[in-house]
Parts: sequence; C-alpha cells; structure tokens
Amino acid sequence: MADPAWTHRTAVVFIPPAEVWPPIQAIRHVHDRQVQRWMPHITLLYPFAPRHELPGLAPTLEAACAGLSPFEATLGTFQVFQHRADRSTVWLAPEPREAFVRLQAALQEAAPDYAHTSRFAGGFKPHLSVGQSGGTERVAELLASLSETWTPLVFQVSEVSIIAREGNGPFEVVRTLKLGASST
Repeated sequence: MADPAWTHRTAVVFIPPAEVWPPIQAIRHVHDRQVQRWMPHITLLYPFAPRHELPGLAPTLEAACAGLSPFEATLGTFQVFQHRADRSTVWLAPEPREAFVRLQAALQEAAPDYAHTSRFAGGFKPHLSVGQSGGTERVAELLASLSETWTPLVFQVSEVSIIAREGNGPFEVVRTLKLGASST
C-alpha cells in the first residue's frame, strides 16, 4: 500500500475570531514574513490531504469535532522556538493547552495519515506564530518588548477550519467544522 498523499497547500487549523485579530496582526505585519499567506491560526493538522480528498475526509473530521465541547481560550504569553543559533519563531501560547491538545488528538485520530504536527519532540505543541527573529539576544529583546505591551486575548473556541491555497496565493477557509455540533 502506498503512503497517503499530503500537501503543504491544505491544513486543519483553529482561527481565532476576527474581533481579536487586530493586535495579533499588528505584530505579524512587523515580524512575520508569512502574514500575507496565513491568517492568524493554530495549526492542528499540517501538511494535510490534497484538496480533491477533502470532501471525503470532512465527514470524519466533522464527527470528531461534534464529540468535543467548545471552550474558552486565552492568548496571554509569548514563547519562542529556537531553530538555530540565528533563527527563531516567536509565538503566542494558547491556554488551556490541554484543550488544544485534546482537539488536535481527536482530529488526528479521525485522520491518522496526517500526524505530522505531533511528530516533534514532546508531541503536539499548540502555538500561534507571530513572527520570526534572529539569535537568542535579539529574540529576548523582542519577547520583552512584546510582553511589556501585550493585553491577553480571551475568546471562544467553537470551530475549526479546513483551509487551502492555490499556487502561491493565501490560504482561504474551504470548510468550517463546529465543535459540539450534531452532523446534519
């Protein structure tokens, strides 16, 4: 049996409500080279299935989401992934972390061929990327600056989105999956 096909042109993500985007996007416009490609999001499954396979996967993902209750979340603190001595990613840590881990695990169980996001050391780490930075001294300055003026954002997590992009275009929502919703 062949390995399943996957692509970097689709993903399953949580997108915060639009009303909390302005402070996130203000940071991303300055620090995130991918601000035009991605909306603010927490990646749950990526890379994901080719676009033509999405209709077949959607019912299983929808059922997984229906079995989970919506929850309140907060983006309150900045953290960093240090990739190399001169390269890092700055991100907001969503809380409660455990609720996002449960959400990702349910989706991964529904689509086990797309487990890339949990293959990192320590497993799945929910995060909302806000930018890239250089070495440890530079990123420490950026973290201090961002943390000094940041006001935590609180919102409901009531849905996840399947997103896709064509060519080099930006990602767009192609389907929304409600948490706690019955399949219709």
